[in-house]
Amino acid sequence: MRPPFAFDRPMEITSVEGDSSTTHFVHTDVVNWVLLEQDGQLTLIDGGYPGQAAQVVESIRRIGRHPSDIAGALLTHAHVDHLGGLAKLQSRFGFAVYMDPVEVDHALRHHLQQADAFDLAPLAGQLRLWSWLAKTTPLGVLSRKGLSAAHPHDRVAGEGAALDLPGSPVPVASHGHTDGHSAYLVADGRALVSGDALISGHEISAIAGPQCTPSPFQHDEPTARRSVERFTELDADLLLAGHGPLYRDGVADAARRALSSTYSPNPRTWTVPRPSGVRRPPYRPGGSHPAAE
Repeated sequence: MRPPFAFDRPMEITSVEGDSSTTHFVHTDVVNWVLLEQDGQLTLIDGGYPGQAAQVVESIRRIGRHPSDIAGALLTHAHVDHLGGLAKLQSRFGFAVYMDPVEVDHALRHHLQQADAFDLAPLAGQLRLWSWLAKTTPLGVLSRKGLSAAHPHDRVAGEGAALDLPGSPVPVASHGHTDGHSAYLVADGRALVSGDALISGHEISAIAGPQCTPSPFQHDEPTARRSVERFTELDADLLLAGHGPLYRDGVADAARRALSSTYSPNPRTWTVPRPSGVRRPPYRPGGSHPAAE
């Protein structure tokens, strides 16, 4: 039996062929990332926890490439489970990391919009929380480290709405989970890399299938919900979420399901309002220690 604290999480790669590029969705049981491959070069979207950097490298090798093939990386948002591996790989291989302009300061840790012990305390009686912590603590869930350099993705703007990176990803602003959260249309618009704006599963959630990220991890929940509402207008067939498996029944369908299930009759496992309001104050260096995503 695999111990829950193993650093090397189970990993599955699903490849989606586009007209001129291939999208590789890398799914693990704690978080996902995406590789866009075109003409021998790669765009890496997100990078898992700090302890998963080696696993990101392994995923690159499994598709027949090398980390030196990374032409640039994209970040959906600057939470530790998406930024942590990127920070390590950026230091080692020297590629640039791009994101929504609003998210740059967050990625550099000028502030931190991340769940803390207060947010998780009401879930202390839930076994799901402890199972999640057992898996993610060894991977670096408590890390505060940000990127050494971060750039707004308009620096690599290409023709039309696409970025001048392998796979020609198209940013889709999806603020709320963090102030500068961004999703990306890939595979010639066939798939949406949704980060944590819209997910297809989560360790602490009792809901199976498409859903909004559990409330303790949301920075601005009303804004996040409006972002998901806009996803109902997208024609993409595939949802490549930051958490949960590949969803094949359409992004619009996933968004509608998430909106209908977010406020379920029994939300105890994940809907936790803060007394001070939905929007949490940002952490700044020297402040209280963040405890989770």
